[in-house]
Amino acid sequence: MWRNKSIFEEGFRRPSNPTHVILKMVTEIDRCKQAHVNGRPQQKDTIFIGWKQPQEGWIKLNCDGAHKSSINLSGCGGLLRDSYGNCLSSFARKIGSCDALHAEMWGMYIGMNLARRQGITHLQVESDSKMLVDMVTGNCNVNGNIPTLIKRIRDLKNMNWHVQFNHTWREGNRSANWLANFSLTLNSFDLHVLESPPRELQSLIFDDVSGACMPRSVRIVF
Repeated sequence: MWRNKSIFEEGFRRPSNPTHVILKMVTEIDRCKQAHVNGRPQQKDTIFIGWKQPQEGWIKLNCDGAHKSSINLSGCGGLLRDSYGNCLSSFARKIGSCDALHAEMWGMYIGMNLARRQGITHLQVESDSKMLVDMVTGNCNVNGNIPTLIKRIRDLKNMNWHVQFNHTWREGNRSANWLANFSLTLNSFDLHVLESPPRELQSLIFDDVSGACMPRSVRIVF
């Protein structure tokens, strides 16, 4: 988060004592053992989330969208990886003016279209937008008004190949998140398919393959 802010937020400064700040956050999470929301007791627990390789014979698409409200600019990005964690292709595209959900839609659509053109026959699509996954799989009511991009994603899904859709937490989608934010720095609105991942992205991909996990505080409802 600090790395992204230092790149995309003018005037942001990293904490001078990052270890102290992180430990303070962990302490605060540990103290939040139980809360009452709407009269129902809830307990907070910390889980560890990381990227998981697809099963053998499948390719995983991680996709994401980014929206910067201060300049009303959105973009998207994603990458295709095999069951060994090798990056087969990565992409980024600056979109222009749209909301965060539509940026997520663009990321999924472009990624699936790229996978289709590359001849992939078994694709796992992973997004940290549960609303988008539910809209694509039909588990979310869109008030009878289906966005054009959702129709296009469904049309791609129904072609002659195997496609699965899964939701992941943001902590398991860091590489795609980096590409989505990277798209906002591009000089054009053309699709950029990267021949090799930039150094910062290579570091995140290495973390993913190595099984690195990030903590996330979740509520357990009784």
